[in-house]
Amino acid sequence: MSDLTSAAISDYLLAHSSPADDLLHELAAETTRAFPSSAQMQISHDEGELLTMLVQLVGATRAVEVGVFTGYSSICIARGLAPGGSLLACDVSEEWTSIARRYWDRAGLADRIELRIAPALDTLRALPTEETVDFAFIDADKTGYPAYYAELVTRLRPGGLIVLDNVLRGGRVVDPSFDGEADVAIRELNDRVVADPRVSVVMLPVRDGVTLIRKR
Repeated sequence: MSDLTSAAISDYLLAHSSPADDLLHELAAETTRAFPSSAQMQISHDEGELLTMLVQLVGATRAVEVGVFTGYSSICIARGLAPGGSLLACDVSEEWTSIARRYWDRAGLADRIELRIAPALDTLRALPTEETVDFAFIDADKTGYPAYYAELVTRLRPGGLIVLDNVLRGGRVVDPSFDGEADVAIRELNDRVVADPRVSVVMLPVRDGVTLIRKR
């Protein structure tokens, strides 16, 4: 999955965002070495900086992440949490998250992050139904997005934020001839979210598309 940003613009964006520290550089490099065919699933650093800033702006203490991979986005989210905050990180892969655990520990964030290895939908449905979630980031299997959104938006507190990644699908969302299951799921969710009266929505052309969803 490639984003819609040219290489020159990508370099310029990264050069004009707060830089990644050595730990994040090491994590990105190890991810590429360990999983060369899957490394594109890792978010870019400018998107990571955006996540940290959004978490800070929301003043989040209770965050949820659906789709951990090797933990880059988890670090960015956890670093933005208010004192005493926690991140519930949902994934199904012990292999991917074994790298995440090591880097969370090195980052001094292991006590802020609770990893649940299980189908994310089961984890979300087991959460209390009260509106206690301040921030959520969804970056997992695209066909699961509608269900993840449905579970999280009901648990999001007023003023809280959900961030959806990969909402442009490399531009395929605007072309109905792309009718793969994942493309259809994201296209339909994009339409559903913008019509949801419970939230305010802005879709941004960040990398492969990011949607910010604020609970009214």
